[in-house]
Amino acid sequence: MDVSATAANAETRPAQTLEEFFASVRGRAFRFAELGLRSRDDALDVVQDAMTRMLGYADRPENEWTALFWTILRSRIIDTQRRRTFRLGWMTSADEREGESLDWADSGPDPSRAHDGREAWKRLSQALRELPRRQREAFTLRVLEEMDVATTAKVMGCSEGSVKTHLSRARGALQKQLEEFQ
Repeated sequence: MDVSATAANAETRPAQTLEEFFASVRGRAFRFAELGLRSRDDALDVVQDAMTRMLGYADRPENEWTALFWTILRSRIIDTQRRRTFRLGWMTSADEREGESLDWADSGPDPSRAHDGREAWKRLSQALRELPRRQREAFTLRVLEEMDVATTAKVMGCSEGSVKTHLSRARGALQKQLEEFQ
């Protein structure tokens, strides 16, 4: 067996695995960013930036990538929100900022079912927007992303107990907000 070929494979393997990792989280990361930023363009930029920054950690063990990527993405979302507030907050009214909405493409075959799905997602995303940031993050990471409590705590930079508290409060608030929708 050629040692140089084995070394070359070892060097290229993390990049290929990282590409697979990106492919597996791309859609979920975009939805997470879009909920936090309420802008498709900003969400695309943030996800791309998070993936680019993640390339610097390709040498880290694969089992650390999930928490690391979501931590980077969350930080980029917060940075973008701060920049937007600072730069544009004084130039636009609150009414103009509230007018932004999500436009989800749907390739489903049944129009009524697709409409119901879009309505449900629109209602859920609106309810999530009304939650405090930490509750929205805890709900999204634990429920929608199905991360465990320890990973969620690591991503959010808080204790596992705080994650459980934020999640409990988020579920209670969402249940109240979505009662009439059921």
